[in-house]
Amino acid sequence: MDSPLLTAPGAVPADPPDAEVAAHYGEPFHEQRALAETGAFVDRSNRGVVRIAGPDRLRWLHSMLTQHLEGLRPFEPTEALLLSPQGRVEHQLSLVDDGAAVWAHVEPGTAGALVGFLESMRFMLRVEVADVTDSYAVVTTSGPAEGELVLPDVVGKTLIVPRGELDHRDWAVRPAGLWAYEALRIAARRPRAGLDTDDRAIPHEVGWLEAAVHLDKGCYRGQETVARVHNLGRPPRRLVFLHLDGSVDRLPAHGDPVELDGRTVGFVGSAARHYELGPIALALVKRNVPVGAELLAGGVAAAQEVVVSPDTGANVSIALRRRPA
Repeated sequence: MDSPLLTAPGAVPADPPDAEVAAHYGEPFHEQRALAETGAFVDRSNRGVVRIAGPDRLRWLHSMLTQHLEGLRPFEPTEALLLSPQGRVEHQLSLVDDGAAVWAHVEPGTAGALVGFLESMRFMLRVEVADVTDSYAVVTTSGPAEGELVLPDVVGKTLIVPRGELDHRDWAVRPAGLWAYEALRIAARRPRAGLDTDDRAIPHEVGWLEAAVHLDKGCYRGQETVARVHNLGRPPRRLVFLHLDGSVDRLPAHGDPVELDGRTVGFVGSAARHYELGPIALALVKRNVPVGAELLAGGVAAAQEVVVSPDTGANVSIALRRRPA
């Protein structure tokens, strides 16, 4: 559903998958500077909101997601992934438990699929799963953040609030569009599921092991791949941050090829114009691309910075037992 803030003066809709919220309100760079420096709020109400209630909820989620959730304390926010049986990322969840239910926000348009999967795994457990996107909205602010459902974010705090508060609450700071948020997110080297990943992505490739994966917990869906790559292998690709040629009057599009010496070595995820850094992007490239190589991203010259090291993985040293001479 379209956000009521799209009717605000100067509001311009964002591109898919964020078309239901504003890209900006007429002053993109001023909005970005305010979000980074003086305080602003961003309408992210196109994101899905899922609520999981019931006394078995934490134990149940712990058994399926990558994060250690059994002992999660009320109002202690965390991140988790739902993987395929092959270890590929299907959903990225930012979540918090309020003592009665777990609340999670996910990428736009994905709450239904997540709820459908969770419902299929309920069996006889005492859990209740609901897609509450129609009733609750996600808002990120670098200003005052009051409420119970508060999660950390790259620009401040993210809140899950009743949807009616979007245009009735006094946020105490100016609105900033999604362009402002995305530029700061990219500058913080924070990947976004579905934009900076594809259907083959594994957590190691985009730096989600530290934030969203607990390497010492018991079995969960996709754990075998996570453990094998972490201990014995190398992920086939790695996330990079790109400084784009500022003399070009366009940004590479999502999915544009990243090239090295005429060969395609990856794809562009997110791109934005940062108020200080200029045009920037995140891209997923082959692990063996030299870290100092100049690249072309959608035809735009790009210098790379390492986000995920080519040496990620293979954390176990195996000593071979040799027969005495």
